[in-house]
Amino acid sequence: LTNEHVVRGADKITVTLPDGREFKGAIKGTDPRSDLAVVKIKANDLPIAKLGNSDSLKIGQWVVAIGNPFGYMLHSPEPTVTVGVVSALHRSLSSASMQGRDYSDLIQTDAAINPGNSGGPLVNLNGEIIGINVAIFSTSGGYQGVGFAMPSNVAQKILSRLIEGKKITYGWLGVSVQNINDKLAGYFGLRGKEGALVVKVLKDGPAEKAGLKDGDVILSFDGRKIKNVQELVKLSGNAEVGTKVKLGILRDKRQREIEVVTGPRPTEQVESETPQPESEEGETKSWRGISVDQITPEMAKRYGWEESEGVVITEIDPAGPADDAGLEVGDIIAEINKKPLKNLKDYQSAIKGVKGECLIKTNRGYVVFPEK
Repeated sequence: LTNEHVVRGADKITVTLPDGREFKGAIKGTDPRSDLAVVKIKANDLPIAKLGNSDSLKIGQWVVAIGNPFGYMLHSPEPTVTVGVVSALHRSLSSASMQGRDYSDLIQTDAAINPGNSGGPLVNLNGEIIGINVAIFSTSGGYQGVGFAMPSNVAQKILSRLIEGKKITYGWLGVSVQNINDKLAGYFGLRGKEGALVVKVLKDGPAEKAGLKDGDVILSFDGRKIKNVQELVKLSGNAEVGTKVKLGILRDKRQREIEVVTGPRPTEQVESETPQPESEEGETKSWRGISVDQITPEMAKRYGWEESEGVVITEIDPAGPADDAGLEVGDIIAEINKKPLKNLKDYQSAIKGVKGECLIKTNRGYVVFPEK
């Protein structure tokens, strides 16, 4: 059992054991989303390490990372052992670093993990594998005391299917969502910040067929409360494809229930960062400290935007409310107070009737935009 990114694109796989024996490896199964893979070798009487229960882990518990970092430089098959503690549980890496993988609900440890440790085991003091080392956080590319491992219970769920060479499927709702902050909670009339705000319902996806809309807040998934986006992604991903689930939602400050049939998660692609556009003719005068410009098909093509409707922010007053709201130059404004914007005319019409704080939908999600 190893990481998918360890074997991806390999023309030849050689498995070296601690006693120096080498075997030709064959990939039995891979799953890019979980970043797991199974490699088979032809050998007899091999010892195996037992998968432990990662749900029993506690912060501060001692753990041992085993691998062979820089083994190609040391010319030694013997593994390296590093010791540390469980620093944190249920960590998630940002989408920018995921590269289409689901790096959520991870174990964080300060046991030294370096390049070359990927796919190696993180074990407890009983020698049971409670994690598979997957990533490090580093500004230098080397060890800085922050390493991550996938919980063994997550790997256990799909291990047998990988061994059989079966394709791993994940449930999917077909929505783009964001977490709730204090300002959004106040705007939607929520008592707390629990839930996931629907930024976009994807076309022809399960959510669209069920009648979910942009701006809905998902509060529960089959009776389980949704605390944040990570929890919704986890629950929907673990659901079998074709399963009917009931979503508790908030729409127009009224709670209701919608039944959705989960679909298969499509192959994900990494979204590129939106570059800051150059100003075009037709730029509007500043409103609440922002200036915007018309989006043309040429601009959308140039900057890789999926849609050409809306307006793009070209300038922000650092002392104005837009900066406090988290808006940035290059953001596309698609809605104001749930009124869709196709062009500058729609934008100019929308801002005329706005008083007090308003809800703005951008390509990065919703923000509550104060007047001052």
